[in-house]
Amino acid sequence: MKFIDEFRDPDLARRLISQIRREVAAHPTVRPVRLMEFCGGHTHAIFHYGLRQTLEGDVELRSGPGCPVCVTASRDLDTAMALSGAQPDVILATFGDMVRVPGSRGTLQELRAGGADVRIVYSPLDALALAQANPDREVIFLGVGFETTAPGVAAAVLQAEKVGTPNFSVLSLHKLTPPAMRAILDAGEVALDGIIGPGHVSAVIGSDAWSFLPADYGIPCAVAGFEPLDLLGAIAALVHAVAEGTPGVFNTYGRSVPPAGNLTAMRMLDQVFDVRAAAWRGFGEIPRSGLVLNAAYAHRDAARRFPVEATDTPEPKGCRCGEVLRGVIEPSACGLFRRVCTPRNPVGPCMVSAEGACAAFYKYGE
Repeated sequence: MKFIDEFRDPDLARRLISQIRREVAAHPTVRPVRLMEFCGGHTHAIFHYGLRQTLEGDVELRSGPGCPVCVTASRDLDTAMALSGAQPDVILATFGDMVRVPGSRGTLQELRAGGADVRIVYSPLDALALAQANPDREVIFLGVGFETTAPGVAAAVLQAEKVGTPNFSVLSLHKLTPPAMRAILDAGEVALDGIIGPGHVSAVIGSDAWSFLPADYGIPCAVAGFEPLDLLGAIAALVHAVAEGTPGVFNTYGRSVPPAGNLTAMRMLDQVFDVRAAAWRGFGEIPRSGLVLNAAYAHRDAARRFPVEATDTPEPKGCRCGEVLRGVIEPSACGLFRRVCTPRNPVGPCMVSAEGACAAFYKYGE
């Protein structure tokens, strides 16, 4: 299949692996090269194709916070749960992963079992359709995600305005990825030699959005796709940059990621949202890392329309999801992993989401 088979060529994969090993062997002081893959999708792809084991000893791969469900703060989830009961006629619509994420009051799935009207949708426009089909009820869409999904929410808000659907609103928990990467590097908890940049996010914000990494921190970034040759090409570029001391931004996913990103999507974000500080699970508040509906669309902001009380709550006892998200530890270092925390009984969100690092380590037996 075009654009698939050519990125799974085993001969090219072996050549890239040999190139990486030769480069590291020629510069033993850099071994192992420690890289962070920001994206949860990359974490699963790296496991799926056996790249961690293949490159063991030469390249160390650390998972980052690129799982939007995982980094949703418990307080924000509590707010969503409170909104679902703010009025008897509320329908709360969200993506499937979110219903199983534990907050301080349980999960949305448990809330639904207790009688709340919580619906799983596949896009924000599905939530808008719900509002149009139920004009006598308030439909709140729980907007979770990075720059990849935020334009879809912006489009739904603009469409609601266009068609005149007053009972549709959004609780925006959308987050921006570059500030989180800065937070990890500024904290200095884990020494990183390079960053595998997220592919889908970069298709929106562009590869140039990561230029601060070499400029401000002196480390390279390679934007990657999700096939084995995409990832190996990105790793090879990073290893070479580290070995030669030439940090830069390398776009190895050029078939999907332009340097300036998707300008139409970015204009929609600018039109609908303002940038603000946001709470991230495991990080606390990160400045200018969240998106909130701006003043022109304040009447679509569920948090303003239906104010509810939510307080900061501690993480479940023993859960080290925050450290996993910051790349400080691997899931196996958490005492709950596999013993208490499993996909059937998740304690933290990193085991719930399909993009969570704990879910990946559990699935692939690490």
